[in-house]
Amino acid sequence: MNDVQTRPRSRRRRRAHRRSLRPVWLMAAAAVLAAVVWIVNRGLPGEDVALPDYVERDYLTVNPYSRPGTPLEDINGVVIHYVGNPGTTARANRNYFESLSAGTDEVYASSHFVVGLEGEVIACVPLTEVAYASNSRNDDTVSIEVCHPDETGEFSQVTYDRVVELTAWLCEEFHLDPEEDVIRHYDVTGKLCPLYYVEHPEAWDAFLQDVAAAREAL
Repeated sequence: MNDVQTRPRSRRRRRAHRRSLRPVWLMAAAAVLAAVVWIVNRGLPGEDVALPDYVERDYLTVNPYSRPGTPLEDINGVVIHYVGNPGTTARANRNYFESLSAGTDEVYASSHFVVGLEGEVIACVPLTEVAYASNSRNDDTVSIEVCHPDETGEFSQVTYDRVVELTAWLCEEFHLDPEEDVIRHYDVTGKLCPLYYVEHPEAWDAFLQDVAAAREAL
């Protein structure tokens, strides 16, 4: 007798509980849908960005080793590198990245930009895609490889000025803080890159101050 009486009440409680959960599930589903729509509508952060006039666009061929074509969904920083090969030009370094596409050496490397000895800039990878430069920060940063005249790794003045200009533009374009969001490869992995600006932290601090001042002037 007790079983006959309690079962209907138990079923009614379960049905009432399920009804009470419906608004919660609906709200959760609506939140997920809104997030998906927002991501789709916003596009990739570098999608509609026009590069400065001083940048030559010469993108690498899409390949597994230097331009994988992976979308860069966030830009949270800029990573500065040095090429580590004194006296080489921006063109030579860009072509080296292109040569990796053959896969002969199974080396993975590239950069969004290379700044040369005369201040020339080549864009190697679009700002909408990942470059293989900054290890664990590949997915959310823009990379700049910088040429240097000698083994100290110090940038020439014309190169330095261009790197400051390019970095300041990136900070302005993507709402980055030069003091917080511009880092060295060294800050990601501990690698001595860019060498001179790791061995001379005061020079790195001065660089960040110059970037901040250049951004303010934009």
